[in-house]
Amino acid sequence: MRERDDGTNVLLDANENAYGPGLDLQSHGSLTNASRDPNYPDTIDLRGLNRYPDPHQAVLKQKLCELRNLHIHTAKDLKPNNLFVGVGSDEAIDALLRCFCTPAHDKILTCPPTYGMYAVSAQINDIAVVKVPLDVNNAFQLQPEAINATLSADPTIKMVYICSPGNPSGTLISKAYIQQVLEHPTWNGIVILDEAYIDFAPDGASLAEWVTEWPNLVVMQTLSKAFGLAGIRLGAAFASPQVAGLLNNLKAPYNVSSPTSALATAALKSKNLAVMRSNREKILEQRQRMLIELPKIPRIGRFLGGTNSNFLLVEVLDKPRDEGGRPSNECAMALYAALAETRGVVVRFRGKELGCEGCLRITVGTSKEVDRLLIEIRSLLQGDGIADHKGINGTEKSEDQREREANGVMA
Repeated sequence: MRERDDGTNVLLDANENAYGPGLDLQSHGSLTNASRDPNYPDTIDLRGLNRYPDPHQAVLKQKLCELRNLHIHTAKDLKPNNLFVGVGSDEAIDALLRCFCTPAHDKILTCPPTYGMYAVSAQINDIAVVKVPLDVNNAFQLQPEAINATLSADPTIKMVYICSPGNPSGTLISKAYIQQVLEHPTWNGIVILDEAYIDFAPDGASLAEWVTEWPNLVVMQTLSKAFGLAGIRLGAAFASPQVAGLLNNLKAPYNVSSPTSALATAALKSKNLAVMRSNREKILEQRQRMLIELPKIPRIGRFLGGTNSNFLLVEVLDKPRDEGGRPSNECAMALYAALAETRGVVVRFRGKELGCEGCLRITVGTSKEVDRLLIEIRSLLQGDGIADHKGINGTEKSEDQREREANGVMA
């Protein structure tokens, strides 16, 4: 649906930060008080773009360490040699596969429902995927006993990918459950914790600093979500110096551009962190508003999973709750399509994922965007505007075709 966006649509499908970059910007878009600190410049020196960027990104890595050295989970400090930085989290996902897995022989373990890029990258690298689902009866929590039993039974599994908070579940995975996997007595693999949404969880939830205690732990993060910098594509992997060293030796020499590095470093300065945290509070306020207002609409069912991210996973019912309505993929797909094609509101259909029957994943938007979302969903569901919904230009679409469109973007 995004390829048809003309700038008027409400885009609540990719879990972007609707309030914009976490940067202290002037009205015309430039950074305020630019370049006063020569060590952490706020602007991009266009005169230097004829030179290759710093291949080691030492200044950026130091700022990331300062952000995550909270001493909640350990007294030890993260240092720049604990870090790999790359093009979003996706580069780290791929680099870890190439570093630790032999194509056509080794496997990874994922916990569906989860972020789709783990399996996509594995397929590209000819690595099989073993699945141990999250516990759909326990808010999509991890099942460490089942994971450990699977690891014991199959020595070709080299890595476990865990998303926390989960996507699409929004559930913050229990630290104790993660520790159970890390403490497996015989398995000699890597546990990868994807914390893309961690800044929407309670303060202190990140386990990034825990890599100083667990050499078999890697924690991935990104500036695409809470920091509102999806456009610069900057991700980080915190790891032991040995693992981080392998990833850094594997990467292309200049994988992070000078503009990306400058903007990421600026975002980690105190005044810009204050902007990010202010925007985060606005998102949390609108998340709470959606939790209250969406269930008031007939045919909106339960929220599934947790509320530790900038999106919500919610059921669409085949009829009102008080009439015994049940989650319906057909109705959820029809609502998704009607919102996008006739109302200019784009969300994400997730009904075909494990435990998510009849579900839409809806990114938390600005106050005005949430206003419009609530109005359009109420209008469509109360007036049965999703019945016999036609596709674009009145063309009937099959559920399979709509599903492919609804799930065509990894985010």
